[in-house]
Amino acid sequence: MKQGLKLMSDPRVMKVMQDERVMKAVMQMMTVPGKVQSFTNEQVEKLAKVMNLATEDEVNDLKRQIRRLEEELSRLDKTDKRR
Repeated sequence: MKQGLKLMSDPRVMKVMQDERVMKAVMQMMTVPGKVQSFTNEQVEKLAKVMNLATEDEVNDLKRQIRRLEEELSRLDKTDKRR
């Protein structure tokens, strides 16, 4: 980080960074990790679907739904015991 800041203060680098094409390329490079992550997630989901496997999101949704149903069952059980 320290070297990066030092490099950015170099007049030659500052001049290059003022070029719109360079800035556009830098911005595109900064988006690459996010794009790679998105692409990877999409491919994993497609593979899971083809192999008829549940994705992590689907498992988490099922866990939430089970938790809600257990809470509802517990609530109904308490209501039933009061009668």
